[in-house]
Amino acid sequence: MSAEKRNALGRGLSALLNDSVSVLPNKSEFGSSSEMSSMGSVNEINISEIEVNPFQPRTDFDHNSLAELADSIKIQGLIQPITIRRINAHRYQLISGERRLRASKLAGLTQIPAYIRTANDQQMLEMALIENIQRENLNAIEVALSFQRMIDECSLKQEELGERVSKNRSTVTNYLRLLKLPPTIQASIRDGQVSMGHARALIAVDDPAKQIFIHQQIIHQGLSVRKVEELVRDLQRSPVKKEGKQPEPLSFQVQKIQDDLASKFSTQVKLKVSSQGKGTIEITFLSEDDLNRILEMLDW
Repeated sequence: MSAEKRNALGRGLSALLNDSVSVLPNKSEFGSSSEMSSMGSVNEINISEIEVNPFQPRTDFDHNSLAELADSIKIQGLIQPITIRRINAHRYQLISGERRLRASKLAGLTQIPAYIRTANDQQMLEMALIENIQRENLNAIEVALSFQRMIDECSLKQEELGERVSKNRSTVTNYLRLLKLPPTIQASIRDGQVSMGHARALIAVDDPAKQIFIHQQIIHQGLSVRKVEELVRDLQRSPVKKEGKQPEPLSFQVQKIQDDLASKFSTQVKLKVSSQGKGTIEITFLSEDDLNRILEMLDW
């Protein structure tokens, strides 16, 4: 990678936007020179001509927050323009600002102020991801998914990604590791039930069943990050019993069933299967209330 390209990686969204302005389309594709001169300036664009960004990483928009922004737009107008790219003479695609676009539609606006940029698909994806990440309004799972998309779809290494979003490599790695946690834990992180500190402690546990077990204790007992770290250390210190005949390792299919059951019941589940196909299912509960919760799920 050349020094010129590496410098561009570290400049983030502003660099991508500036670079995209310099790549202007042909006049024959978009019309007159006056239309060309609108590139990079703020223009009033018909909302009906704007398509949503297919690369938008954010999937969850709070309806109450949108309604509040719409009320503000009705009174004050839209203060911060959105950013779009021109597809043809009368069609645009959103680069960043979907929340503002949605709220403007709710407010009944027919036109919206917008910066017009030119960008290819990779620039579109990077702009949308970086713009959302830099706003710091994504939850940790959305950030992790955004990071993973940048790595997969923009062919970036973790170090390059860190330069793009102004975060060190260890921070990027910690976010990406969240995606290896069981789905039930990821959902709790997404919904704010479990903090990033809790999640980092859970990542240190190799066994998904144990992760889910600790996660359930966090939810039901309100464990602090420090308590979870202590619990993880205690589990890691526990000696492994090697006396007697060791059980056969679970097959991939049985391990998948065990993990799915643990996720379903939000607690530790163990499956033991003999070579004849017989076995047992062991479901751990933390208290009488926890037992009743599991029994209700079993329609007992």
